Amino acid sequence: MTNEFMGKTAIVTGGGAGIGRATALQLALAGANVVVADVHAETALDTVASIHSAQGSAMAVVGDLSEQAVVDHLVAHTIETYGSIDVLVNNAGIMDDMSGPHEVSDAVWNRVIQVNLTAPFRLIRAVVPQMLLQGHGAIVNTTSEAGLRGSAAGTAYTVSKHAVVGLTKSAAVIYRDKGIRVNAVAPGGVATSLEVHVKEDAMGLGVIGGYARNVGRIAQPEELAAAIVFLASDAASNISGAILPVDSSWSAV
Repeated sequence: MTNEFMGKTAIVTGGGAGIGRATALQLALAGANVVVADVHAETALDTVASIHSAQGSAMAVVGDLSEQAVVDHLVAHTIETYGSIDVLVNNAGIMDDMSGPHEVSDAVWNRVIQVNLTAPFRLIRAVVPQMLLQGHGAIVNTTSEAGLRGSAAGTAYTVSKHAVVGLTKSAAVIYRDKGIRVNAVAPGGVATSLEVHVKEDAMGLGVIGGYARNVGRIAQPEELAAAIVFLASDAASNISGAILPVDSSWSAV
């Protein structure tokens, strides 16, 4: 373990698997108290157990972060337990079914927007008062290659991730003089367990498949976690409002 985040507290959403789990582990190994937030109790508790096995400090909060009551409980419980919120990693997200605009159902649209956009917004809204009170804080959002272009996913997911870019930049400007930094990583292809329930006859699937050759190397979750931890660290003290592609140069193609 290092002491880079010693005495600091980090909330990591989607911390039970993939990028979130890798981020939670790296933050804990750097000394942070980590709050693992996930909709799945089993995976959240497994991440916490792994942190405890490495002599780290962590707890799990289980619930659907698209619900305001869950967000309120997560933030209040974190402050009650650890006394501060120094880092927020808005990582939890879901994919769409690769539908084009004329094919997207209200159910898919609403769910993707709730999880990928509304939940991060509500979490930022909930943690900022504590960060303002402290005079510091670091927020790192997970957007996507789909937040940088229109050829990486279906319409609902693409719109949600473009909106996360806007949320990141807006918050960075609003809090630039308040000691709160807000950045985002934009992953390309990553080897995670993120489920994609493709609508087989979706127009988006047929069109987007033609751009798959640009994806490049598939990253491991730990590679994304390293970028997230960097942006949350003091080493990135003058970086705010940045959208960092971690995508094997896909965004450069």
